Amino acid sequence: MRKVVLITGASRGIGAATARAFARAGYDVGLNYLHSEQCALALERQIKQTGVRVCPVCADISDPAQAAAMVSHVQKELGGVHVLVNNAGTSQQRLFTDITDDEWAATLGVHLTGTFTCCRQVLPAMISRKAGAIINVSSVWGITGASCEAAYSAAKAGVIGLTKALAKEVGPSGIRVNCVAPGVIDTDMNAHLDQQTRRELCDETSLLRLGTPEEVAQVILFLASDAASFITGQVLSPNGGLVI
Repeated sequence: MRKVVLITGASRGIGAATARAFARAGYDVGLNYLHSEQCALALERQIKQTGVRVCPVCADISDPAQAAAMVSHVQKELGGVHVLVNNAGTSQQRLFTDITDDEWAATLGVHLTGTFTCCRQVLPAMISRKAGAIINVSSVWGITGASCEAAYSAAKAGVIGLTKALAKEVGPSGIRVNCVAPGVIDTDMNAHLDQQTRRELCDETSLLRLGTPEEVAQVILFLASDAASFITGQVLSPNGGLVI
């Protein structure tokens, strides 16, 4: 019987690369998306070619009711969720003094509340099974903070704190909770960066380049695997030496 992975924000970028990596590893895949339906359906067709089952589901994971419905649907279609990857996110650059109440709430809602709601939905079955793995996607800015990204940095720092606290709480039930904090990755979320900014970020990175979604996906897959069976409550940061 194949294991099931549920990946939020799976239609593009790191989420899509992670879905492909888990499919190649033999997992059945739950694909969450919100706005990018065509990308999700194209990814579904691609993953089906690997011979695993795949279940796309549209849900705003910051809404507890939608998160619950999403998990219930994936469980019905694929079976119990063995691995949860909390990847859904947005990015927005604002001066701190320009951030509106709605923008602050929306950023924390997707990144932090969304992670909380999805964990809450999958944990009862994992605890009953006494096995499971949760990988939360934070950011290097959750470690260092970033100018003009206070809301994003605060939310991603919260994801790190949640990861560590939850790892302590559910570890006795055989569940591992870890965090991946990528550096600057060449995704659609960073497509707004101009060439000068991209060059500067590459120059600040020891490996002198941006990361790829596939490189982050391999770290996530590792943390879900038996090779990481004694790793929990940790933050792995594939950032190319941007932060050391």
